[in-house]
Amino acid sequence: MSAIHAGTTIRTEEFVATLDDVALLALKLILTPLLVGGASLGARRWGPMAGGWIVSLPLTSGPVALFLALDRGPMFAAAAAHASLAGCLAIAAYCLAYSRLAGRGWLVALAVAATGWLAGAIVAEATATWLVLGTLALVVAATAGALALMPAPAPRPSAAPAGRGDIVVRMAVGAFVVVVVTELAPLVGPTVSGLLAMLPIIGTILAVFAQRSGGPLDGSSVQRGILSGLFGTAAFLAVVAWTVTPWGVAPAFLAAIATVALVQFVALRALIPTRGPEPASASQPAASQPT
Repeated sequence: MSAIHAGTTIRTEEFVATLDDVALLALKLILTPLLVGGASLGARRWGPMAGGWIVSLPLTSGPVALFLALDRGPMFAAAAAHASLAGCLAIAAYCLAYSRLAGRGWLVALAVAATGWLAGAIVAEATATWLVLGTLALVVAATAGALALMPAPAPRPSAAPAGRGDIVVRMAVGAFVVVVVTELAPLVGPTVSGLLAMLPIIGTILAVFAQRSGGPLDGSSVQRGILSGLFGTAAFLAVVAWTVTPWGVAPAFLAAIATVALVQFVALRALIPTRGPEPASASQPAASQPT
């Protein structure tokens, strides 16, 4: 009887574990597309620069860190979040390279920006072993420097060219990245998992669509928006890396969400223009238009 009971217990535990895996996969396939879809609708409503700011939210790195914490444990998630924080260096390099070369066409800009991301990822891998505070300070300095070197922003925001099909593509890509990274995590480890979560796939889709529809200034505006929002993403990842092990998953992520909301609000007010200049009237001379 004891052998039969033991076998039944094992089968029950395996069944429960399978249900947990299925539920976690379903959450990955539902949560990330909802986040990305909502952000994309905001980008469509408020223009390319605000769209870049929205896309810079931790829509991929956040779910990756959460699912790694649930699946692999808090220590693994903390290391991955630290690596994603370092990966913000690669994002800053990517945005700056794309913006500086957007005038030569989106293909050239994208090729050079991808090279910049790889170079930044190499640096990020080395800094992922630093103290979290040191990595955060370097990311903030690099992001501020990249913003200072960006081309001048477009005179006024234009409508983002995202249609329904484009939004669906972004949602699918976001879910794909989260599922792939979390499934590869046991094989590649926390550092590579964290860096993969910072692949600029969604931002690239938004920038290329914006540039093809509105020209190089719109493509650059997306990258400026991403850089402006990168401060909040860095803060979110730093809080997760600091707190998920000592505090636990729920308190750490609630604190991280509160932090990113505060930082992104400040960035929105300080760095993203909410209204473009009013068009000049027919009687107003061109020289008096605001610049």
